[in-house]
Amino acid sequence: MVGIGYRKDFPETFLQSNILKPSFIEVAPENWMGIGGYWKKEFQKVLDIYPLYTHGLSLSIGSPDELDFFFLKKIKGFLKETGAKIYSEHLSYAKCDNAHLYDLLPIPFTSDAVKHVTERIKTVQDLLEQKIAIEIISYYTPVAPELSEIEFINTILEEADCLLLLDVNNVYVNSFNHQYNAKDFISQLPMDRVAYIHMAGHEQVSDTLIIDTHGEAIVDPVYDLFEFTMHCIKREVPVLLERDFNIPELNELQQEMEKLDTIQQNALKNKVYATL
Repeated sequence: MVGIGYRKDFPETFLQSNILKPSFIEVAPENWMGIGGYWKKEFQKVLDIYPLYTHGLSLSIGSPDELDFFFLKKIKGFLKETGAKIYSEHLSYAKCDNAHLYDLLPIPFTSDAVKHVTERIKTVQDLLEQKIAIEIISYYTPVAPELSEIEFINTILEEADCLLLLDVNNVYVNSFNHQYNAKDFISQLPMDRVAYIHMAGHEQVSDTLIIDTHGEAIVDPVYDLFEFTMHCIKREVPVLLERDFNIPELNELQQEMEKLDTIQQNALKNKVYATL
């Protein structure tokens, strides 16, 4: 079960072409809430065919600012109107003092931050009347860490009782940049909380630095980590192929989706235990 992000760049492709064959689509709700006219009609045509997953950009769950309840009510209305399967967001913050930073910044790995984020996730879930999935983001420097990254994430998942959006490429990027074992990290995550998976490409800019770009094809080590992840999960979960720019020919995107589906199905069929 592999999906792709729905883009205004190729709306007719979803409706008329037989090249792209996703199992579902994903959008950022901020880009579609309240939209009308031509694009609303085109979006509805796609929703009539494909299940919808949503991945937000503006919740800023780690921000010191008060939650934007007006925004959350709009999100709730959008989820209900579209029948979205899930609402996911980033474990990060993107605004401070009501200023949008237009980036996903890491939250300090501290006990105070765990408490702050946990309470905010609970509030969001209560308002939306459903669990949300939080995504492990890529980051390039830790901010005054008191806890390890895995302790920080797992404590939030447990105390907030929320779901996990597992971005396998982000884990690979972080493991490379911060020199830890990606498979060991994934094996410590609560697999029963994984709602779905993101897969993407990245750019290695030096011997010690990888940048998460979503603008390149998935590389073999990330495919390998995905296969390991599927052996850990031991059940079918939705997998999204992310590609935000440098969009290749559509048949290349379809080939990547097919490869992801093959890896997942083989892992489930073979039921091989994951090994570090």
